[in-house]
Amino acid sequence: MAEISKLRTMTGAGMMDCKNALTEANNDMEAAIEIIRKKGQAVAAKRSDREASEGCVLAGVNGGFAAVLALKCETDFVAKNADFVALTQVILDLALAQKPANLEALKALKLEGRTVQEKITERIGITGEKMELDFYEFVDAAFAISYIHPGNKLATIVAFSKEVEYQDARNVAMQVAAMSPISLDRNSVPAKVIETELEIGRDKAREEGKPSTMLDKIAQGRLNKFFQESTLLEQAFIKDAKTSVQQYITSIDKDLKVVAFKRVTLNME
Repeated sequence: MAEISKLRTMTGAGMMDCKNALTEANNDMEAAIEIIRKKGQAVAAKRSDREASEGCVLAGVNGGFAAVLALKCETDFVAKNADFVALTQVILDLALAQKPANLEALKALKLEGRTVQEKITERIGITGEKMELDFYEFVDAAFAISYIHPGNKLATIVAFSKEVEYQDARNVAMQVAAMSPISLDRNSVPAKVIETELEIGRDKAREEGKPSTMLDKIAQGRLNKFFQESTLLEQAFIKDAKTSVQQYITSIDKDLKVVAFKRVTLNME
């Protein structure tokens, strides 16, 4: 029982899985650990075609560096499990400390002697569910803030040009969470998106029977409304609809700028 308990502590596997692994390995602890790891890989392969639509989204800050990531699984039951949330937090802490450049670099980082991806695979063997580290985003600037929406399904990070009072920064992070802007301002909206919105505006004007000479002007007006609804700085501030986010930022400090933001949810494509 002592060996089984030790193996459970080391791997997080169930009691019977630990007992069977030790029996198969003739009580060789390292061999038993490897058996449990291989079981995780086997389960992962078997579950690879399943959909991981639940999970845990967390975000955090290390100085001016902020990261947000999503560890996904199949069921809400596993997503709310304390060990699953703890694994997500450990991976986030590692990302905040090591600052990997992208998702693949994060998966390759060492965590307790194994790579992050190997640790996730081990967890698959314990739960029997497909799991994947699906999203990882970061910002790096003079000051950053993170916000995790209750339930761990949505989180945001925002970078600023200078230090900001916590609640003021948090208000902007909550704005990003609530209003899901597609870009910082109209100048950073992709050209393809702008052209699509203009075409939609022209098509609607045609359907409404507007003169052909007016189509471009009407489409431009609708594009301006799109910018006001979809770009962070032009959006109405959630705590005062008469004020734009840009006006709110300026009221805090006329020299303050929002440098970047990221928003991650479980249903991102």
